[in-house]
Amino acid sequence: MGDAPRPGVAELLDGLAVVTLPLNVRFRGVTEREVALIRGPRGWGEFAPFVEYGPAEASRWLAAAIEAAWSGWPDPVRDTVPVNATVPAVPAREVPAVLARYDGCDTVKVKVAEPGQDEQDDVDRVAAVRDVIGPEGRVRVDANGGWSIAQAGDALARLRRYDLEYAEQPCAAVGDLARLRVALARAGVEVPVAADESIRKAEDPLEVARLGAADLVVVKVAPLGGVDAALRIVAETGLPAVVSSAIDSSIGLRAGVALAAALPSLEHACGLGTGAMLAADVTDEPLRPHDGRLPVREVTADPGLLEAHAAAPDRVTWWRERITAARAQLPG
Repeated sequence: MGDAPRPGVAELLDGLAVVTLPLNVRFRGVTEREVALIRGPRGWGEFAPFVEYGPAEASRWLAAAIEAAWSGWPDPVRDTVPVNATVPAVPAREVPAVLARYDGCDTVKVKVAEPGQDEQDDVDRVAAVRDVIGPEGRVRVDANGGWSIAQAGDALARLRRYDLEYAEQPCAAVGDLARLRVALARAGVEVPVAADESIRKAEDPLEVARLGAADLVVVKVAPLGGVDAALRIVAETGLPAVVSSAIDSSIGLRAGVALAAALPSLEHACGLGTGAMLAADVTDEPLRPHDGRLPVREVTADPGLLEAHAAAPDRVTWWRERITAARAQLPG
């Protein structure tokens, strides 16, 4: 684990499959997810950085795919992983239909601070979630850094009536997260703050802990360069961790499950139920929540599904060039 030599470009491209997977609901402005899958001696790895990421940032996603396909992961300390449902920035009336896709999930992450929407849209959506899951369920919100300190303070003061588990990345800058935590405490708004982008997109992910900018951290395998790298970061921050995903196929989700299963402590449901957002997958046994949990098991891509959802030839060329550029950023 972690000590296998990294494959070169030719070896990576030799085991490449690129697929386009439709979504059940619009998310982050897209209705389909395009991913590259790489096959190695240990199985499949997923390389799917968003299109706006350059080679340097994308190289961490490639390192994670190589780890999955060539090196493998640490032994798990649990057999299943609790997961949350995810509600995109949909109108409140659509919330019940979205949650119906998640079997047994009693924790829900709600997207807020969507461009083009206002605070009342967020309140209505969170209220609808609380109505569906009842008083015993857990509700968390994710602003993706979309609020200023003042906006976050106002919004969370209104949303706290729905008993929020935490607010994920309410402000973009690490310093603003730290200042927001102080402002919330002074205002008596008891909503914990979680850092996501401030961990996975930061040159120094440990700055969050040094500045006291978060109560917990949200970690994703691919942006951090793999399971081993993510485990080190969580250990060094000393904060509780939630493992999350980014509209991955079941191949990508398997890496997230490996991280969540290897964490010494797992206090919160993880954002790894996003397979329920896909209308199609690359395996006939997709990783979907059952009774609010995902099993720790292997996932293999099905050749027939890879063919059925194969991306157009020009897109395959684009991904081949992207892998080549990302590989050049990696040592070895």
